[in-house]
Order: sequence, then structure tokens, then C-alpha cells
Amino acid sequence: MIVNKNAINVIAFDADDTLWVNEPYFQKAEHDFCALLENYLPQHAISKELFETEMNNLSLYGYGVKGFILCMIETASRISAGQLPLKTVNKIIAIGQDLLKMPIELLEGVEDTLVQLSAHYKLIIATKGDLLDQERKLRNSGLQKFFHHVEIMSNKKNEDYVKLLRKIECRPENFMMIGNSINSDILPVLEMGSQAIHVPYHVTWTHEQASAEIKSSNFLQVNSLDQLLSILL
Repeated sequence: MIVNKNAINVIAFDADDTLWVNEPYFQKAEHDFCALLENYLPQHAISKELFETEMNNLSLYGYGVKGFILCMIETASRISAGQLPLKTVNKIIAIGQDLLKMPIELLEGVEDTLVQLSAHYKLIIATKGDLLDQERKLRNSGLQKFFHHVEIMSNKKNEDYVKLLRKIECRPENFMMIGNSINSDILPVLEMGSQAIHVPYHVTWTHEQASAEIKSSNFLQVNSLDQLLSILL
């Protein structure tokens, strides 16, 4: 259970798959990519190759669609032994560009939850991804008015949250993080002594999946965002 909601001044929300749909779009793009190259390898093998490429390049490209596009092209070049036709490269780029143009689909209960919480807490966004793409999504979501601060992070490790709290002048015991990723939104926040609420999403990127049981008095899991209201108000 959450120890003391009265200690919380700042509540941070993850964005992708916490406020709006994201991962299903990436999975659709990956499916289209694998289908495009199935003459070279079975689709499941291409998917595995792509994931390995993404992990190898994470420190270079970070998170987001643009890095994903580069990883698709690199993977395609490798499995085709460098013989990939230019028209196929263009199709891969088009898959990525379609991702960048996807409409924003808010998850159920998001807007009403933010309306009510913003009257009692300072709300911020703390999310990973490409700067321009995340700014576009936030702008198109219509949710920007609820947030005092937006932090688009290159990573979400403990030290990244420490820097964030220093920037917004918030003590760890007065901070809460809400998100769908155990690895990115929950564990680093608990490590620095803050509170965290996990809101699972039905689709999670393999890199963000975690199976360890969390035993912390600062941790709570809910089924949907609208459950936050009975907990925090």
C-alpha cells in the first residue's frame, strides 16, 4: 500500500502506454517489417534479429521511432547479406514514417483522472523517447494543460530520476511515479525512496518486461488509471 498520500507533492506520469496507446503501433510496424523480409528468414527469426539490433544500438540511438527505423534498416541489410534493394529500404522508411504519423489514442479514464488530480497535486510528465516525436504526441493529445513540467528523458535509471527531482526541486519522499513499465517507471523510483504505482498495459515491449515480485511499502499496482482517484483523493 502507499504509505502516505499526504506526503506527495509531485506526481509524474509516464506517457506511452500509460496516457496513450503506443506499443501496439510498434508491434504492427514490426509485423509489417518482418512480412516485408520473409523471403530471407522466417518472421519470428527476423523479429529476434531486430530485437538484438535494437539492444546493441540502444546506447547509440536511445528510444524512439527514429532509432527503430535505423535498426530495421540495419537488420534488413544484415539478413540480406547487404543485397537489400533500394525499394525495400524505402518501404522500411515508410513503415517508420507511418509510426510518426499515428493518431493519439488516449487510454480510458485518462483525461478525467488528470482533471481531478491536477486540482490537488503538481503533475509532470516523465517519459522516454525521441524529443520531437514525444512533443508532437503530447501536443496532439490535448493533455499538455494538466502538466507543470515535461521531461523527455534519454533513459530512466535511478540517476536520471535523481536529476529530474533536482531540476524540479522535489524531495524523493514527496514524489510519486505512475507508469506501465516495472523496469523504467517503478524500480528506479523505489530505489531512491519515492512512491510508485504500476498501471499495467496489455502489451509491453520485451525490453521493458520484468517478472520479479516487488515487495515495497512504497509500491502499489492498480488495474486502470481511474482507480488512482480513490487512492489519491
